[in-house]
Amino acid sequence: MDLSRVLAMVLSMVASQMSHVHTKPLDFVCNMDARRVMNKVKDFEEKMVDCSTVASLPSSIQLPCIRIHKATWEKKSVHERRAEILLSLGTLAQDVHTARTLSQPGCGLTLLERLEHSINNYLHILKLLHNEQGELVQPQANSCLGQDSKDLGLVLKHFGRLLTGKLEWLIAEMAKGC
Repeated sequence: MDLSRVLAMVLSMVASQMSHVHTKPLDFVCNMDARRVMNKVKDFEEKMVDCSTVASLPSSIQLPCIRIHKATWEKKSVHERRAEILLSLGTLAQDVHTARTLSQPGCGLTLLERLEHSINNYLHILKLLHNEQGELVQPQANSCLGQDSKDLGLVLKHFGRLLTGKLEWLIAEMAKGC
């Protein structure tokens, strides 16, 4: 067998073993249940209770800005809203990655790995939505800077509120086309 066939076979085997890759961008927008399944914040909070070693993170994480001024938010275009959420998620992913690389092996490290993976899934889907709609989303200066925290519970709370707040508001607008 040539190398390309072997590679294709290996990739298909790996993809079939990845149970967490179920949500397509269109499913994400049009199917609330798909988004609920993807939101693992409650699971992370439960794991954190079982893992006392992650009460304080080894490095600060900038909390995503979760405030929404309704009048200002409604004046923004869908791609501006998406860019704002992408910026928040990107910063969060970067800071969680840094904390993860500084963490000691154990349940705290595992939890940070899962959190980073979850954030990256959201980033990936939002970027795919961008590509499917052909819009150019330019990163913008973050007009709403969140505070820094070493408290994983607070990080999870803000991540969850970003998903159920700004992201759901964005998706509600996008879902009008479903």
